[in-house]
Parts: sequence; structure tokens; C-alpha cells
Amino acid sequence: MTSTRPAQHTNAVEEYVPAYSPEMARARRQDVGTLLERSAVKFGDKLAVVHREVRRTFRELDADAHRVANALAARRVGPGDRVAIFSHNSYAFVVSYFALVRLGAISVPVNFNLTADEVAYVLDDAAPMAVIVEDALADTMERAEGAAQNTPDLRVVVGHREGWTPFEDLATHPDAAPVVCPLDDDDPVQLLYTSGTTSRPKGAIMTNRNLIAQYVSDIVDGEYHHTDIELHALPLYHCAALHDFLTPDIYLGATSVIVDAPTPETIVATVEREQINKIFCPPTVWIGLLRSPHFDPHRLRTLRKGYYGAAIMPVSVLQELGERLPDMRLFNFYGQTELAPNATVLSPEDQIRKAGSAGRPSLNVLTRLHDDDDQPVPTGQIGEIVHRTPHLMRGYWGKAEATATAFRNGWFHSGDLGVMDDEGYLTIVDRKNDMIITGGENVASREVEDTLYTDPGVAEVAVFGVPHPYWIEAVAAAVVVKPGVEVTVTALDARARERLAGYKVPKYIVLVDELPKNPSGKILKRRLREDYADLADEGR
Repeated sequence: MTSTRPAQHTNAVEEYVPAYSPEMARARRQDVGTLLERSAVKFGDKLAVVHREVRRTFRELDADAHRVANALAARRVGPGDRVAIFSHNSYAFVVSYFALVRLGAISVPVNFNLTADEVAYVLDDAAPMAVIVEDALADTMERAEGAAQNTPDLRVVVGHREGWTPFEDLATHPDAAPVVCPLDDDDPVQLLYTSGTTSRPKGAIMTNRNLIAQYVSDIVDGEYHHTDIELHALPLYHCAALHDFLTPDIYLGATSVIVDAPTPETIVATVEREQINKIFCPPTVWIGLLRSPHFDPHRLRTLRKGYYGAAIMPVSVLQELGERLPDMRLFNFYGQTELAPNATVLSPEDQIRKAGSAGRPSLNVLTRLHDDDDQPVPTGQIGEIVHRTPHLMRGYWGKAEATATAFRNGWFHSGDLGVMDDEGYLTIVDRKNDMIITGGENVASREVEDTLYTDPGVAEVAVFGVPHPYWIEAVAAAVVVKPGVEVTVTALDARARERLAGYKVPKYIVLVDELPKNPSGKILKRRLREDYADLADEGR
């Protein structure tokens, strides 16, 4: 066979690869906006989004996003401009998200539970030129603007507010023509602010590339399908609700039913009315549902896929869910905002066999455990969880040093500690800054929490460190008891002493009505450390 290779071979490829033209770029385009466009073609008349009285097909959602994009463009919103969305769950939130992607603008979802001062921090950090705000939150936004250095040029209100542009004006804009804004795969399209459980939130820069890679992993490992009818009860500003579930559903052509809040009554009624077969809730919501008088397996009989994340699921709860909803396959998703957010998945078959595990790396993720010198640790030993994956953010907005630290040595450092077993299943041990060092010994709060959860009367528990005059740091536990059950501090102390080394046993156990959490269900241990900082004081 005669070789066609040049006699003098070089690595140059320029003469063989055609110049990349704008026409080629447009034909090969893959972004979040095109995901909706494709679904509008394939599933035009199929129901896409339901919220309250709004019921819109894929074709209608696509047109609505184009109208809002053109209306914002007419108001000088363009590529690279940041636009904050400050709203509870709504159809306007969904439309705004897709409209901004199509403009090349950078959407900034804002936690609707934040105070005015906390919103002011986001306004100054992201410097949005526009805000889209629900009327019920407009007072908070106006107070935030008064406290911030940056003031948005355009203020849009979903509802009515004197001096603001009504969102209805955008939604009824006469021009529904497609908006074409060429962006590179790694250009920013969204800022997702971290939950800030330990420090000030940082803006994680999301791109089309990392979001779509994450959607593909979710779809494959989570067994998503275009026939799904999913209930979205968690806040859409959060990465799990928005990027693990809502946008992949739209990508696939599944139906999304959005409700205002994940109350047991709302969940049960909506599942029954809309014939929901798929739902995501953090463990706290699953536990609340099981304990609610509204829980009725017959009314929830259409559920086939359930998902949880953000916190551990007690084995007793996993078993109860399996018994009371036997036709529902349960998945655990573990990750963090910076991964958009999925990193690992625990499949339905492993829920009991590997109870407490976060599962194995999802489709597009490589995960390892490293020591403090960034060297791999052996199987069964604790190390920091690090990743290589296209899921990863572009970096932290305006924080080059924090970005370099997180991405050092070619791995993303999660800040979580874990253990990998010989089958490659990951168990989360703790956050690095949640590791308690008492008397020079390391105590993983997760291990102590797992022990206290074995008491059948414990509903929730959080273990954290408090200052101590002798031990420097002491192990403390805040425990929520199940309604109608008697649990004593003495009994919990005895249980811990039976199962743990002495230095791991909590020196302080407090019974509380509830644990402080952020809206995604994560327990705020920072708040517990602050509230109980004087536990070791004489006389407390």
C-alpha cells in the first residue's frame, strides 16, 4: 500500500483543516438555548412547563424565550451583561433563563431567602446591569440597591411596581424571531453563587460546555427519559433544581411541573393531579413527607424515580421509602455548585448495599482522593476529593487566587474529605473545615452523626466542633427528635460510648426543634458553631 504521508512529516495540520467560518460555527453550535430550540421542533405541542395556571408547550416556551430575549436586547442587554433573577419558582424564571442564554448575557440567580445586605453583596460582586425581580421581593431588592455600590440600569418586575418595567411588557414583545448570538463553548453564561455555608459566597462561572456535559451525565446515570413528568419543588435558583433536573428535562422533551414549595401537602396533591413519575428532594423533605399525615402511597403510586442529595439519608429512611413506595427507584446525587453540580451517583441497586455512600463517579467525571501533598491515597484511607471533568466551572468570578487554589496541579479540589472502597464507591467523610480536632485527634463529624442516627428516635443530627479550654475543640451534637418519641441526652451519650472511641463521643449533646439549613437542605454548621460557641463555658 502506498503511503500518502508527506516525505518530510511534520505535526502541522493547518494545510489540511479548513478555516473555521462563522457559517461552520453556526451549523455546529451547541448551547443551552439550542437545547430548547431542538425540543420545540421535536416536541412542539407537548406540554413543557406547568406552574399554577400556566401550561405552556415546548413551541410556546421557545417563542416566549425569543420574545423576552428580543425585548431585553431592545433595552440594551447584550453579550456579557449580567442580569440577576430574584424570584421564587415561576414560569417567568424559566423563560428569563433561556432568554438570557440566547442573548449571550450572563444570568445570576439569587437566593430569594437572602437579606437586603446579602443581596447587596451579590449586586456588588456580579455588578448586574439589569435585575428581574418578583414583586413580592422588590422591597428587598430596593433596600439592597440602597446598600450596594452597584445600581442596575434596568429593573424588571414580575407583577406590578411603580417605576419598574413590567415583565409582561417583555413577554408580549411583538418580535419572536430567533436571536442568534455566537458564543464560544467556554464563554460565561451564568454565575451560580455557592451556598456560603462556611464563608462569603463565590460566583461559579458556568459555560455552555460544562453545563451540557453535566446534563448528559445526569441523563445517563439518572435514567432520565422524554416521557418523564417531573415535579420541581425545590428552588430553581439552586444548581441542583435548575441544572440536575429542570434543564435536562427540557433538553430531553420531558414535562416539568413547578410548584412554589416542597410541602408534603403540595407534593402529594401535585403528584396525584399531574401523574408525576419523577421527583427530587433533599433528605429533609423526604423525611418530612414520610412523617406527614398527607403521605398516602396510593396517591403517590405513579412515582417511578426519586432523587436525593445535599445530605446523608439515614438507612432507616431508605428502608422505609423502599417499603412504602416499592415501585420507585431511588438515586443519590453528590456534588457541588462548581461541578454544575453532579459528581457521583449512587444507583437504586446500591441504596441499601452501599448505604451512606455517594456512589461512583458519573459518566463524564474522574474522581480521586489526594493527601495534603496532592498525592493519591490508598483505598480505604481518608483523602480530599478531587475531580477532572468537563462539568467543572470556568472559575470563580473575580477571584483569580481562589480559582488557582481550587484548580491546582490539574485537579479541582472539592474541599470534601472522603474514603473510596475497593469497588470504587465514595463515602463522604466531612468537609475539610468540618473536621474536628479535639485533643490532637481528628474526628469526622459524619462518623459521629451516623452513630447517633442509629437511635430510632433521632430524626436529624448535626455534629460540629466548639471551643474548649482544655481540648481546644470539643465534639458537640445538635439532635432533632422524632415527634412523639422520647429520646434523652443520657441515652444518646450511652449509645455513642458503645460504638465510638472515647475522644469521638460528643462532650455536649443538645436537643433542638430544628437544625439551621439553607434552602437546598444543607445544614449550616457555621451557624451551629456560632450559636453554641459558649457550650464549654462554666455554668452553661
